[in-house]
Amino acid sequence: MSKEEVLLNDAIDFKQVRCVGDGGEQFGILSSKEALRIAHSKGLDLVLIAANAKPPVCKVMDYGKYCYQAEKKLKEAKKKQKQIEIKEIKLSTQIAQNDINYKIKHAREFIEEGKHVKFKVVLKGRESNDPKAGLGVLERVKDMMSDIADAQKEPKSEGRFVMWLFVPQKK
Repeated sequence: MSKEEVLLNDAIDFKQVRCVGDGGEQFGILSSKEALRIAHSKGLDLVLIAANAKPPVCKVMDYGKYCYQAEKKLKEAKKKQKQIEIKEIKLSTQIAQNDINYKIKHAREFIEEGKHVKFKVVLKGRESNDPKAGLGVLERVKDMMSDIADAQKEPKSEGRFVMWLFVPQKK
C-alpha cells in the first residue's frame, strides 16, 4: 500500500465508518468526524483500510509506525530473495584441450558455489556463417560438466556467439 493510496484523518469524508482500534477493539459504526475525534484523543491517526466495504472500515493507529513496519517487512522479504549469479566463460573454436580443462575447473568451482555458468564460444571471421564448430566445443564442455551440472535448454546462437547455460544439478 503506497502513501498516495491511503486516506488519512481529514481526507476521510464518509457519513458513517466502521471504526476499529489499533489493538483490534471495535468502536462500532460512527460518523467520520466522531472517529477522527477518537483518533485525535488517543494521539493517533485515522486510516481508511477498506473503502469498498459497507460502511467503509477505518482504523485508529500510528500511521508513521505502520509505514515503518511495512517498509521493514518489504526489506526483509528482499533480503530473503535468492539472487542468481551467472558467471560467463568465453571460449574460442580453436581452443586447446588443456585450456578447456582449465576453464572447466573454474566452472566446476562456480557450480559448486551454486552459481550458474554460461559458456560463450566466440566465432571469428567466417566461423560466424557456420556455428557448428562452436557447437562442437560446447558439446565437449557438456560432456565434461555432465556429472556436476545440467545444461539448460539447447545452445543458443546469437550473431558472433554460441552460448549454453549450465546450472547446478538438483540434489
